Amino acid sequence: MSVAAETEMAQEQLRQFAQRVKEIRERLHETVVGQDQTIDLLLTCALTGSHALLVGVPGLAKTLMVKALAAAFRWKFSRIQFTPDLMPSDITGYELLGRPNEDGSPGMTFRPGPVFANLVLADEINRAAPKTQSALLEAMAEKQVTVGGITHPLDEPFLVIATQNPIEQEGTYPLPEAQLDRFMMEIQIGYPAPAQEVDIVMKTAGITRSIAEATLDRATFLSLRELVGAVPIPTSVAQFAVRLCGATRPNEPTASKIAKDYLAWGAGPRGSQNLVLAAKARALLHGRTTPSVDDIRQLAIPVLRHRVVVNHRAIGDGVSSESVIQRLLAESAAW
Repeated sequence: MSVAAETEMAQEQLRQFAQRVKEIRERLHETVVGQDQTIDLLLTCALTGSHALLVGVPGLAKTLMVKALAAAFRWKFSRIQFTPDLMPSDITGYELLGRPNEDGSPGMTFRPGPVFANLVLADEINRAAPKTQSALLEAMAEKQVTVGGITHPLDEPFLVIATQNPIEQEGTYPLPEAQLDRFMMEIQIGYPAPAQEVDIVMKTAGITRSIAEATLDRATFLSLRELVGAVPIPTSVAQFAVRLCGATRPNEPTASKIAKDYLAWGAGPRGSQNLVLAAKARALLHGRTTPSVDDIRQLAIPVLRHRVVVNHRAIGDGVSSESVIQRLLAESAAW
């Protein structure tokens, strides 16, 4: 195949991708008013097969947004409300005595839990005990669940979107860094603009709105995800992502001064990997075949803010992980 033919094929794939994503966006906006950036970040996670952490006060349509995303892709959806008394088996499933054998003799049968879905909403994940939180770790990392010594694979696609309430922290269990690192992004949701809030009130007062469904089936989605993975990444973009993550590591020679002053731990290699992967999806979402350094810049805060840990000096000075990343992005203009 000639270079011109390959280029034309790539352009056609890009046009089809843009059209399908446009349809999905329109479907999501039929259900969710505003939150354009949040929807784009969730689409980025979905199209890269990655997990996301949503942080916002109650009433900002976090649950509705996740349900609308599942409906847009025709995914099997399940919601798990995390509470202090939730047990690991309530997530993974359990074995019970039954008659699974052909001769009717008794034996153990496996009853799958709500984790066996395409999109799992872990609502208020920090309210459950660490033992229960860790039940999701194998599923998120390995896309499988082990119960009674038997491993059960999860169907593709498999995504976990967890929510956290930033207001009430009493009686909660903060996620350990190892589990936070499994989320591609921490997406913080703010209040809607006044005009958007008026639109929300007008559309929902006294009316139960249904969630719009898309015509995108599982096979089509997986082909879109493969297209994202096939996007070439320029070496300069990968180098910028690695340098940005290296600047957050206070004990490394590549560390920035602000990281040495205010950070206890920086982002690991998974931070660089997720920056590049998310940049590929963002480029396609904006109609480009090649990601740029600007894509890395735009994604740096949601991808890195939960991967860097501030020290006691930062807490005393009122410096957050997000403000450190913003300073690093400002310094990176001179790189």
